[in-house]
Amino acid sequence: MPEIASSEVAAAVADAHRREWAFVLAATVRVAGDLDSAEEAVQDAYASALATWGSRGIPDNVGAWLTTTARRRALDVLRRNATARGALPKLFEPLGETDTDAPDVPDDRLRLIFTCCHPALSREAQVALTLRLVCGLSTDDVARAFLVAEPTMAARITRAKQKITKAHIMYRIPSATELPERLDAVLSVVHLVFTSGHSSPSGANLMRRDLAERGHELARLLRALLPDSSEVAALLALILLTDARRDARIDATGRLVLLADQDRARWDHGAIGEGVAHLRDVLAKRNPSRFALMAAIAAVHDEARRWDDTDWHEIVGLYDLLLQTWPSPVVAMNRAIAVGFAVGPSEGLAELDSLSTDPLLARYGYFAAARADFLRRLGRTDDARVAYDEAIILTDNAVERDFLVEARDSSRRNRAAASG
Repeated sequence: MPEIASSEVAAAVADAHRREWAFVLAATVRVAGDLDSAEEAVQDAYASALATWGSRGIPDNVGAWLTTTARRRALDVLRRNATARGALPKLFEPLGETDTDAPDVPDDRLRLIFTCCHPALSREAQVALTLRLVCGLSTDDVARAFLVAEPTMAARITRAKQKITKAHIMYRIPSATELPERLDAVLSVVHLVFTSGHSSPSGANLMRRDLAERGHELARLLRALLPDSSEVAALLALILLTDARRDARIDATGRLVLLADQDRARWDHGAIGEGVAHLRDVLAKRNPSRFALMAAIAAVHDEARRWDDTDWHEIVGLYDLLLQTWPSPVVAMNRAIAVGFAVGPSEGLAELDSLSTDPLLARYGYFAAARADFLRRLGRTDDARVAYDEAIILTDNAVERDFLVEARDSSRRNRAAASG
């Protein structure tokens, strides 16, 4: 067999990391007995792939190859430490010890998510640990999702894994009576999985389709698991209504296309219809949850035939409700942006500036980009340039950064042309 180029092997391993990490880790946890050992075995399997696929060939089923290799590594470690094995806290339950009223879930990834979302962990630790383990995101990318420094997030993830081991938290789906206390954390995780793919925090591409699709798939699995849950239905609606616009978000050259400029004929109207149907069922049953309100905002955008038809006043009202249900700096920022479109850029900028002392938003590239856009629309070109520069510094996604650079330079050229 001819040697395969190292670049081709590296690309195959990177693709396998994006697509197969969660499957491989979730399957390996059952053998390894603890998260650290499982993660180490999976990392060894990927390293082995880099070292051997060039000479042996890339397997037809890379996920199965990686899973088999990782599980063998985990078993080797256990055999070498046979005397210690009996003292290891087990994450998995031996046969015959599962809860009789626990729902039947055919996907190990959901078992892993519910393990990471145990109530013994803080909410931040639950979500961060699942993004790291289930999605395979780097610690730096998880930190960006939380708007915190990487060392802070690394320490948080380490503490969470240690607590799982010390508390003997089991690798299983909780019983029906335990589900409610874990569901909100699980929904938060699945939502962040999707959003991390819908708008990748870093990298050369605007989106990570593998993560977005994984979030969508997990939402559907949760819907099958809990068909009567309004919260699950609301999350699925939000994902459908948001993801429906994916094909119009970049043009043929890979450049970012703002919502105002998107070709709405390229939206997935079947997904919009399904999302609206789920949302109507949710809104008819109870007071809206945060995911229902976010889905309603997405629906207002999706159901507008043109950008100019968008009901921005309704969107501001929905953000007001969302702030009451789920107060956060990012929600307040998005409400301020909506005010700018509903009333005018001056009012929107004033709303944004009232939030400028928030330390989280000070590190958030979208906040600086929103200010830059309002300043540009108000003709304050010099101030807009400063805000664009700040947004560019804070943005690690190459597609978004290129858009901001072009917007800044275009604003500068337009001013020069006007003054000339």
